[in-house]
Amino acid sequence: MNTAERTALVDRLRAEPRETEWLEFKANRYEPQALGEYLSALANSACLAGKPRGYLVFGIEDGSHAVVGTSFDPQAEKGKGEQLLPLWLSLGLRPNVGFEIWPFDYQGHRVVLFEVHPAFDRPVQFYGTAFVRDGTSKTELSRYPEKERAIWHRRVDWSAQVCEQATLDDLDPDAVAKARREFATKFPRQAAEVAAWDDATFLNKAKVTIRGRVTNAALLLLGRPETSTLLAPAVARISWLLKGAGGQDLDYEHFGPPVLLNVDRLLARIRNLTVRTLPGGTLFPTEITQYDPWVIREALHNCIAHQDYGLRGRIQVVETPDALLLTNVGGFLPGRVEAVIEQDAPLEIYRNPFLAEAMVNLNMIDTQGGGIRKMFLKQRERFFPMPDYDLSEPERVKVALRGRILDERYTRLLMSQSGLDLGLIVLLDKVQKGVRISPDEGKRLKAARLVEGRYPGLIVAGPVAAVTGQKAQHIRNRGFDSRYYRDMIVALVREHGPVSREDIDKLLMDKLPEALTLAQKVSKVHNLISSLSGKVIRNVGTRQASKWILIDQSKQ
Repeated sequence: MNTAERTALVDRLRAEPRETEWLEFKANRYEPQALGEYLSALANSACLAGKPRGYLVFGIEDGSHAVVGTSFDPQAEKGKGEQLLPLWLSLGLRPNVGFEIWPFDYQGHRVVLFEVHPAFDRPVQFYGTAFVRDGTSKTELSRYPEKERAIWHRRVDWSAQVCEQATLDDLDPDAVAKARREFATKFPRQAAEVAAWDDATFLNKAKVTIRGRVTNAALLLLGRPETSTLLAPAVARISWLLKGAGGQDLDYEHFGPPVLLNVDRLLARIRNLTVRTLPGGTLFPTEITQYDPWVIREALHNCIAHQDYGLRGRIQVVETPDALLLTNVGGFLPGRVEAVIEQDAPLEIYRNPFLAEAMVNLNMIDTQGGGIRKMFLKQRERFFPMPDYDLSEPERVKVALRGRILDERYTRLLMSQSGLDLGLIVLLDKVQKGVRISPDEGKRLKAARLVEGRYPGLIVAGPVAAVTGQKAQHIRNRGFDSRYYRDMIVALVREHGPVSREDIDKLLMDKLPEALTLAQKVSKVHNLISSLSGKVIRNVGTRQASKWILIDQSKQ
């Protein structure tokens, strides 16, 4: 969310006639424990009110909604135990539904906006106690059992629903056998007991069935292939599609239940080639596979756990020569990928909690969470580009895994420095790929002296380029001082005037920074001409056919 969007949001919040159960204004008073309790209360109240977010705004006076500003700096404050405040707050929220902190200037004053996600199928507690808003007051949720029940039943978990038509005979024996092995691996102390349990007991213990009744999660993970029809209208299908370099379809296969087995079969279809033409240097092996199997599996399991099966879409895995694109339907519950990375605390929410717990018990996903952040760390360890999350569609999540090291040695060297913040690495990765970053993100990179240039045309900083052997490329990206280009224009007009704009373009276009787009180069030339017009050169042509000549300096 950029500054303009934050400003518009605060405008809308101040336009509310009064504080609500999902909105709180504070002037400047701050206390860590109370702040965490407010986040819990706002998350639970936003859920009850059907709001997409709850808001706490510092720097706005309650009642009058006057803008008074605040000196509160969340990034500089500490929670209990001397932990950084954002991390301490994240660790205290259970489940951690996620929140954003937006400090910015508003109407000449500094304000701090907290944006918390609503509770999702269970109340949000803060260090063991759940809170809620009663009008404009914060109080413990336990005092309002009807509100607590409403939160628990706010959304029906599709994966926990019992399929009345199904029996244990509809489960695939091989899948159940694999489930036993994985459960024993996950819980080695129970391995001997597992061997003695019959299937009904085991499936109940693994929380795949409910009192012997087959759930949608059980059919999805362990069902025979033909049982996919029992899940209708939900679509239990993962489609793998192989595309050539030109985008043409080369091969495909569809995978349904049992997902526990078919995930491995799908992964076997992916051509995880060995990359042999890596640049020299001490940082990299001479051979490495395109993809880390753990990263692929984690991305795919996230698709399965977070798929909104009510939308009747399928999970897709599209393979190209240089990348994998994994897609699932349903919004990205944490809101922003950056929040998952920066807060360094797992967001313990799933669209299908029953399915997610079954996947944990069957050793498919980590009970500790934090899988998305670990994917970024894995890519960093391999010196490969970061995963690309595309959240542009409200009910679809796309993640791309690139299978080639990009030709940017400076990024790989920076990635090898363990002291560099992962958030900065992600931003540098975007610059490397030509992905536009926000002005605030650009300021972070500039403050760290990692990029230079005028936003949005940022390039790697000169000192970094020198260290990594990118001196020539750095100059091509940065270009030259504006005086150099102006002198070239003046020399052209002096020797060959009158000259047209086309003549000037031919002179400069291939000398301007490579990092600029064509439109940016055209604008750059226009600005250079404007800076000389009326001072050194003047236009003697028509609007349709501009011609430039040198002003006689002796007549000035």
